[in-house]
Amino acid sequence: MIAPVLALTLFVVFAALGFGWRSWQQRRRTGSTGFKGISGTPLSAEWLAGVGFIAAMATAVVAPTLQLAGLVRPLVESSALLVAGVVIAVAGIAATLYAQVDMGESWRIGVDASETTTLVRRGVFGVVRNPIFTAMLVFGFGLMLITPNAVAVAGFLLLLATIEAQVRIVEEPYLLTTHGEDYRDYLATVGRFVPGVGRR
Repeated sequence: MIAPVLALTLFVVFAALGFGWRSWQQRRRTGSTGFKGISGTPLSAEWLAGVGFIAAMATAVVAPTLQLAGLVRPLVESSALLVAGVVIAVAGIAATLYAQVDMGESWRIGVDASETTTLVRRGVFGVVRNPIFTAMLVFGFGLMLITPNAVAVAGFLLLLATIEAQVRIVEEPYLLTTHGEDYRDYLATVGRFVPGVGRR
């Protein structure tokens, strides 16, 4: 029973720091929480990416809860996998916070087409274009290893798919329209989620 409790605890820490604390900091500094909502009209690709991301986050709670209730069982039971999952999830939380702080006042969740933020290319953003999403995937992978049941695996795959969609369909076109040649140069020189991979 310790594995699902650990997964739920880590998710609460991730949500409190990555969304709660960060949006409080953003509001203090800029007057805005940084939440821009889901882009696009209902059932559009942009909208589905946003809704899918929320569903993936919900699955991160549902999967360990179902395992705790005995409604699903882990596909693999291993204390080594549990320890690895905790280490990876904690690293994902730390990396998410680090990247959010590196983004400064340009940090936000979602896109507001009427808003222009600074294109951040320094720090960890000089290594990968989407370090917050990379860190969230690391966190999600860690959670999946802690409670490796079928729901958790499906949730992680949904997270991966919706982050890819959010970046390709929503974020990159917005940044290209907003920043033009600067962003085109950034696309050509810095990888999307992994250094050197996904340059255009």
